[in-house]
Amino acid sequence: MTRTPSRFAGQLADFLRHLRARWYLYLPVFAVWGLAYARLFVDPTPRVPVLFNWTPSLPYRVALMHHGHHGAHALQRGDYIVYSFAGEARTAYPGLDGQPFFKIVRGLPGDRVTVSGRTVAVNGQVVGTAKAQAHDRRPLEPIAPTVIPPGHYYVQGTSPDSFDSRYRASGLVRAEQVLGTVVPLF
Repeated sequence: MTRTPSRFAGQLADFLRHLRARWYLYLPVFAVWGLAYARLFVDPTPRVPVLFNWTPSLPYRVALMHHGHHGAHALQRGDYIVYSFAGEARTAYPGLDGQPFFKIVRGLPGDRVTVSGRTVAVNGQVVGTAKAQAHDRRPLEPIAPTVIPPGHYYVQGTSPDSFDSRYRASGLVRAEQVLGTVVPLF
């Protein structure tokens, strides 16, 4: 079906008349849409205590967040956290800079991270395998073997596709990046 410019203009005019007649229905939709984009591109920091996770990183979709850095130094293995992304990948993927990530703390300061091929272990316990490439086919390098320094954490999602500390481009999370701890609800 081919569309002529005049037919398209007529359809657009009809839609705009419909939109104007029912503005009260569309206003909340556009307001929510505008706020979502402002949050995503202007300030992605979570401001409310309820988080919604739409990624496969963790199996939880709704969580309660306890804001603040007050508990960042007291994190324990197995804690769920939200942190502001600041890995090397910010240059390749500038949209990631400052985005909140929801992960599990798998390694604490003083723990030894080892890598055998693409298999990553913390204190000898295998925590995951690093993929060879991202979804856009860019190569991904596993994290370099290290002892986790003070004020840093190894974090990971439960999905094999999670972008986390398994990768050099993501790296360890500094305590200052931690926005808060999280209690998964469901």
